Amino acid sequence: MRRIILPIFLLIQASLPAQTTGSWKAGAADVDITPDYPVRLSGYGSRTSETQKVAQRLHANALALQWQDDEPAVMVSVDNCGVPAEVRAEILKRLAARGRGLPAERFALHSTHTHCAPMLKGVLPFLFGEDLPEEHAKHIERYTEELTVHVVGIILQALDKMEPARVEWNSGKVYFAFNRRLKTEKGFQNAQNFSGPSDRALPVLCIRSANGKKLIATHASYACHCTTLGINEIHGDWAGLAHEELELRFPDSICLIAIGCGADQNPYPRTENRFAIDHGVSIAKEVVRVINGPMLPLSGPLNCARQEVMLPFDKLPTKQEWQVRASDPNKWTAYHARKHLAILERGEKISPALPYEIQVWSYGSGLLTINLPGEVVVDYSLRFKNEFDSARTWVNSYTNDVPCYIPSNRIWEEGGYEGGGAMIYYGRPTRFAPGIENIIAGTVKQLVPREFSAGQIQDHP
Repeated sequence: MRRIILPIFLLIQASLPAQTTGSWKAGAADVDITPDYPVRLSGYGSRTSETQKVAQRLHANALALQWQDDEPAVMVSVDNCGVPAEVRAEILKRLAARGRGLPAERFALHSTHTHCAPMLKGVLPFLFGEDLPEEHAKHIERYTEELTVHVVGIILQALDKMEPARVEWNSGKVYFAFNRRLKTEKGFQNAQNFSGPSDRALPVLCIRSANGKKLIATHASYACHCTTLGINEIHGDWAGLAHEELELRFPDSICLIAIGCGADQNPYPRTENRFAIDHGVSIAKEVVRVINGPMLPLSGPLNCARQEVMLPFDKLPTKQEWQVRASDPNKWTAYHARKHLAILERGEKISPALPYEIQVWSYGSGLLTINLPGEVVVDYSLRFKNEFDSARTWVNSYTNDVPCYIPSNRIWEEGGYEGGGAMIYYGRPTRFAPGIENIIAGTVKQLVPREFSAGQIQDHP
C-alpha cells in the first residue's frame, strides 16, 4: 500500500539566497532498470531460486554538472547491491566510443546496496556457496549488460539536457540507522547496538534552474545498510522508497540516493514492508525540509581527483590449508577453498592485495565529497569529518566499486563479520592485513585541498 509524504511544499522563492551563482550547467535523467525475466537476487546467500516478483520497480539516475567551461562531471545512482568496477570501466569505454568520454575522476557511480535487486556479474561471486545453474548465470550476464546500456543512455541524456543552473547544499539528520555490531560472550553479533558509533547526517545537494523556479535534481546519502527487507522479490528498500516519494512529490525532477559509511549500520526496525516505507518516507521528508530551508550556494570549480592504492591482504593460506578447508562441512567455506585451489592448480597466483580507487570532489571551497569503494564502516566517515571541516565534508561509500567490506583499524582488531568474516562471500582470499585504514586515510589527505582542513575559514560565494 502506497504512502505519500504529508503535505510539505517546496518554497522555491522563499529559499533563494540574495546572491546567485550563475556559472553552473546541470542536466539529469532517470531510467527504469527492472528486469522482465527471472533473475537471481543478490545480498542474501540463503536464496536458492530466481524471482520474477516485483514489489517495487528499480531505477538508475544520472546528474551531470559543469562549471563554466570545465569538463562536465557525472554522478549516477543505481538501485543495486553493488555495481562493480568492471561495469564502471565499460561504461566509460562506451561513452568514449560515442565521443562523450569522461575522465574516471569525474564519474561517480553510487550503489544503493538494496539486497532485493538482481545479481551483477563480478559482485559477491561466492555468495551462494555453489556454482549457479547455467540458466541463472545467463540471466545475470544479460542483466549486467542491460544495466550497462541503461547507464550509458541516461548519462548521455543528462549531458544533452544540461541548462544553466544553481547548485546548493545543506545537511539534515535521520535517525533510523543504528550500529549493528553487538559485543557478546560469543563475539560480535549482527544486532542493534545502541551505544555503538553511528553517523545520522543526511547531506543534500539541490540543483535548480538558474532562475530558481524549477527543481532539476536532488542528491542525498545516508550511512545505513539498505536491508530493511529480506524478501525474494525485486525492491529498492528504503533508498528506493525515498526515491519514489521524492519523485512523486517533484515529478519533473530526478532524485539520486547514495549510501554513506554504513557497512556496520542497519535500519531499525526492520524485516517488514511498513518499516521500509517509514524509513524511505523519513529520508524524503528530511530532504524536503532541508531544501525548503536555507541552502548554502556552491560555486566552482568542481575539482575532481582520484588515486588507486593497493590494500594488502593478510598472510595467504598455503595450498595445504586450502585443501583442508575444501572439506569443511560449511558449504561456503568449502566452496571458497575449492575456488582458490583451482587458481593454484591452473598455475596462477592468488592476488596479495586489492586495488582500491579513492575519489575526491570539491565544489570550490564550499563542499568536499569523499567517495570510497566497498562496504565502508562508519569509523571512516567520523574520522574524515574530524580531520577536515565537518561542516563541509560529505563521505560516501559503495561508490565506483563494491569489492568487499572495508574495516577500520578498530573493527579489524575486534574481528567479526565486517572485520574479515564477510570476505568469503566476496571471493577474497583472506582478511586484510592490519593498517589499511592508515593507507586509505593517508591517500585521502593527499587528495583533499588544503582549504578543507579543520579550522580553515570558508569564503562564502
